[in-house]
Amino acid sequence: MQCLLVYDIPDDRVRAKIADICLDYGLTRIQYSAFFGELGHNRQEEILQKIRRQVGRKDANVQIFPICERDLRLRRELVVNEYRLG
Repeated sequence: MQCLLVYDIPDDRVRAKIADICLDYGLTRIQYSAFFGELGHNRQEEILQKIRRQVGRKDANVQIFPICERDLRLRRELVVNEYRLG
């Protein structure tokens, strides 16, 4: 199932490692702290466990939102001046 994973993590080092974990799971970065891609239920639990281990006792808020195909088709995007993440 398609999922949106977003996080708010103040620690730069931890935030970078969480981004690497998301990329390792095949997710695509769509914003600086937002990733999108295919994550079945088991993979969702697995990635959250890896993130939990990486975060340790640091402040963090990580959320995964499953998005059904019907709702995904309703997605809208605004890109100004061809802005893309580098």
